[in-house]
Amino acid sequence: MVLRALNLNQFRCFESLRLELASGVTLFHGNNAQGKTSILEASCVLLRLQSPRTTTLGDCIQFSEKAFAIGGNLVGFNESELRLQYRETGRKLLVDGEAQKSASDYLRHSALVVWMANDDLALVRGGSDGRRRFLDFMAAQLFPGYREALKAYEKALRSRNFLLKRDASPRWAQVDAYSRLLHDYAQVLSSSRRVLVEKLRPRAAEAQIRIGGTGESLGLDYESASGDGDDLLAILEARRDEEMRKRQTAAGPHRDDLLLTLNGKPAAKFASEGQQRTVALALKLGQTNLFVETRQEAPVMLIDDVFGELDPGRRNALMANWPTASQKLITTTHLDWLDERFHDARRLEVVGAKVT
Repeated sequence: MVLRALNLNQFRCFESLRLELASGVTLFHGNNAQGKTSILEASCVLLRLQSPRTTTLGDCIQFSEKAFAIGGNLVGFNESELRLQYRETGRKLLVDGEAQKSASDYLRHSALVVWMANDDLALVRGGSDGRRRFLDFMAAQLFPGYREALKAYEKALRSRNFLLKRDASPRWAQVDAYSRLLHDYAQVLSSSRRVLVEKLRPRAAEAQIRIGGTGESLGLDYESASGDGDDLLAILEARRDEEMRKRQTAAGPHRDDLLLTLNGKPAAKFASEGQQRTVALALKLGQTNLFVETRQEAPVMLIDDVFGELDPGRRNALMANWPTASQKLITTTHLDWLDERFHDARRLEVVGAKVT
């Protein structure tokens, strides 16, 4: 699938923007804080209804405005015109001008997306929250019903935590009603994540070898906070005293993690910065290959300020192994790393939220 056109209104720094996009490589170049990343972010929000930069779409509304709108045309197996209108009080999703009843109906007409960014290093160095978001972003694109189960789990979790904090002594009958909801949704999330990690593991390990070029062994393991049997009800019952003290839900998919090792050792602790950056790239390239091989569809690749930070070896290896059929939207602050492989790339300069 290819995003042929992108239209923005009151999104981040853009009051209005109309872009025609190429099917191959498009380079957005310019200084920092000019709007390059916001173009990629808008593409992701349009195609996947979520931002890689924030958990709250309200953050994307232009300052002093009350709403934003994004539209675009997708071509590939079929052609679709997508439009998202968002304000704090709700959103409207349209496909070919027709309002969609649910996010699932809308996303059925959209494309797969891979987001790569310079700050992906946090996948290795940072906390578990970023790694869970990485898994969720993939799983929502691969498993029907995953996105709905995740949203329902998060809603039930907020309600359960509210009950744990509301009273001096929690009313456990009410709390346990939400425990059962969490258990049901957690089984969907945990089982899907396990399958996902199993599929991602060999592809990421292969990508690590190709990008690093040193034969390093990348390991991925899923750590479930619901226990090996995913019996969240039993885990919560056993940890009731802890929940009484902390007044928050002590276990569940919101505490899961993706464990990353390099040559058998924790990558966050023992890998060098160069090795960690390679691990982050390998995870995203593994994701790309997983999409291509399991869905027979090349994803739209949104690549934010990655190449300027890579040495020539890693940069060349990454470009040699990404899908040629994928549309690639790339941001960069400078162009001195370009070579003959980018002679056909469309180059757009972004200055002060203007694209030329």
